[in-house]
Amino acid sequence: MITRRTLVHTALGAFALAAAPSLSGASAKRRFKLKLAPHLGQFTAHAGAGVVDQLKFMADEGFTALEDNSMMQRPVSEQETIARTLQQLGMSLGVFVVAVGGNQNKLFTTGEKDNPKTFAKACQEAVGVAKRVNAKWMTVVPGVFTPRLPIGIQTANAIDVLRAGAEVFERENLVMVLEPLADSPDLFLRTADQAYELCRAIDSPACKILFDMYHLQQNQGSIIASIDQTWNEIGYFQMGDVPGRLWPGTGEMNYGNIFKHITSKMRESGREFIFGMEHGPWKAEKAGERACIESYVAIDAAL
Repeated sequence: MITRRTLVHTALGAFALAAAPSLSGASAKRRFKLKLAPHLGQFTAHAGAGVVDQLKFMADEGFTALEDNSMMQRPVSEQETIARTLQQLGMSLGVFVVAVGGNQNKLFTTGEKDNPKTFAKACQEAVGVAKRVNAKWMTVVPGVFTPRLPIGIQTANAIDVLRAGAEVFERENLVMVLEPLADSPDLFLRTADQAYELCRAIDSPACKILFDMYHLQQNQGSIIASIDQTWNEIGYFQMGDVPGRLWPGTGEMNYGNIFKHITSKMRESGREFIFGMEHGPWKAEKAGERACIESYVAIDAAL
């Protein structure tokens, strides 16, 4: 889950917003080439707290997708409102997180007999939400290490549990995406090659990699080379700059080059992805929100 942090940046100047069009006929003054997916709460200084107003603002700014980690925790009525509004705006829905007890869960590596059944049940509940909100991708974080067990045994245990979930999602033509994280050294899944190994072992179209470049820059680096090595098992991308977990251009990562490389590979392979904007701004502040948007405008113009 995203950890709120203090906004640290040099604010770009404010830009005038065009008048918002009607919901049923939203016509953005631009449309990003990539399916960039902001989060609810990312632009509240401009759009306010209302879900529908936030989605309209995103569409008016040219975004064509939404990402919502907490979808499973939302009331059904709010899920339905989001799904209906996205459809009216011509937007797609990216990942939400399968509820298995948070990032520190112990469901995958311990080898307990009921773990596969427990995970399959959580996946079945996620299927119901996915159908309600027209989602295809769901994030799975395979929890923490079990220090008393050798790493190979833990990996085999994780494969058994993940296979049980893949069977559920494959029946429904849905996809779980495994996310390596940098939040804690106690987490089991930390690199793209490790996620690639799991996906190859599970051998299902319902199990792919969530290639979060913010986390992978910290744990391994070599983002472009890693994309090439794991390309066939990547199902979804997320981004955030390092350090600070803010938008591209605020840290050390050359997102211009990274996106050029990804779009070239997309053209060559005929593949398409949603790119989750899992980063700040962390405060409702118009200058920061505008700087975030304009960073993607600059990248988009170079693609």
